[in-house]
Amino acid sequence: MNEKALKWTEIESKNKTSQSKRSVERRGKIITFACIAIMVIIAVSMLVFVASKGLSTFFVNKANVIEFFTGTNWDPGKTDKTGAPALGALPMIIGSFAVTFMAAIICAPLAIGGAVFMTEISAKIGQKMLQPVIELLVGIPSVVYGFIGLSVIVPFIREHVSGSGFGIAAGTVVLTIMILPTMMSLSVDAIRAVPASLREASLALGATRWQTIYKVVLKTARQGILTAIIFGMARAFGEALAVQMVIGNSTVIPTSLFEPSSTLTSILTMGMGNTVMGQVENNALWTLALILLLMSLIFIIIVRILGRRRTY
Repeated sequence: MNEKALKWTEIESKNKTSQSKRSVERRGKIITFACIAIMVIIAVSMLVFVASKGLSTFFVNKANVIEFFTGTNWDPGKTDKTGAPALGALPMIIGSFAVTFMAAIICAPLAIGGAVFMTEISAKIGQKMLQPVIELLVGIPSVVYGFIGLSVIVPFIREHVSGSGFGIAAGTVVLTIMILPTMMSLSVDAIRAVPASLREASLALGATRWQTIYKVVLKTARQGILTAIIFGMARAFGEALAVQMVIGNSTVIPTSLFEPSSTLTSILTMGMGNTVMGQVENNALWTLALILLLMSLIFIIIVRILGRRRTY
């Protein structure tokens, strides 16, 4: 009887243990799915809200879609000959793409060169000196970059180049400095992910160190480096305060890089606090926000497409 009672006790304890484990696992799944559901609901709600507000410019205020993307006159308080609001967002769209692509063109070689130096040439110096600098640049607020650009870059352009100093050139310099740590850190991760066996095989076949870096390392890490560039462009496209402080915020298409211009984000930050919800001016700003949201989605889709490709 004692042996049977002991076995029965062991079986009962095992059953209780397995039941407790299953209950813990069930609670964990419920909490995880609840968190995921909340995140999805928030994201979808934001997308629907911004889309409904942005599209009301065309459905409620009867703005012309073609005129919105091709027009150059931005004055939501006035109407044109057909009675539609004067909403020409082309200057801001051109300004946003101009500063984004120019900053990416300037920043990409610097970021890739710094990443190669940190990983392939002098890893110790890169870890001790460059890594803290990158982390410091990441942590600096946007307003500090904008204030430095306003105090240093704008006067330098005005005194040594031409114009008032405000314009796409000043915005490009500020954005280049801002997105440099993002591009460099992601490029470093991409290069470090290249297997050491590929480097050893290249060197064993007689290639020099520079040939190995160019022909093997950078080509293998190409997808990761492209992802870093796209991430940097996404941050540059959505930057608001720093660009607003140095670009001049003029809603005209500039004929020079040194003339005042504007971006989608600069017009948003300047006008959102001065409009009334539901009015034409406010709906027009929500349309600009919708464009920014769609561009962010496009950047994310490009990154995911690049991430699914085979690296080698």
